[in-house]
Amino acid sequence: MDFQSQPIGKVILVDKPLDYTSADIVRIFKRSLNLKKVGHSGTLDPKATGLLILCSDKMTKKINEFIEYDKEYEGIIRIGATTKSFDTESEEENVMESFDVSDDEIESVRKSFLGETEQLPPMYSAVKHKGKPLYKMARKGREIERQTRKITISEFEIKRKTSTDLRFRISSSKGTYIRTIANDFGERLSVGGYLKELRRTRIGVFKLGEFEDIIKDIRFTVLDL
Repeated sequence: MDFQSQPIGKVILVDKPLDYTSADIVRIFKRSLNLKKVGHSGTLDPKATGLLILCSDKMTKKINEFIEYDKEYEGIIRIGATTKSFDTESEEENVMESFDVSDDEIESVRKSFLGETEQLPPMYSAVKHKGKPLYKMARKGREIERQTRKITISEFEIKRKTSTDLRFRISSSKGTYIRTIANDFGERLSVGGYLKELRRTRIGVFKLGEFEDIIKDIRFTVLDL
């Protein structure tokens, strides 16, 4: 794959594996494909997998456009416990040995998330405070006052998998923290909750699909736009 003969740049769809940061993926592709300039259009947390869009060279001008796109995710909300990070990055706490949540209660809470609402970014996030990412402060046990943001949830499907695991699919506007939705879902059920699994399946018109190449066990495909 001769990227140096394509100075106009490329759009690369990557299936990000678990435990890689988005910055890790950028570094790997920049080095492996000998690219001069690479950026991504929307962070995926280390504990999330799925679609990450990379843009190289002149196509990096498209990054801001891609960031504006709505996104779709699939995953599992674990109810009856919480974590400080709202996902599996930190240990479970407030574990309930037994609780009773009906399907009707789950459906009522699901509906409450639809449409436009305000969301408070989690402390374990890349949002910056005085130039420093909040997650660095969160790992030191600090809590910083944050401002809510408007988000829109256009689709939210949820199905009980086990007594504690709820499988979901959600479509949301840019800047939506799915970890916060998992935490808030548990709070509204009065049993607590956190994000157990997350996979991004779509960014705008771009979807997870057949990937043509592999670098270091990372599947990807290159688009000609």
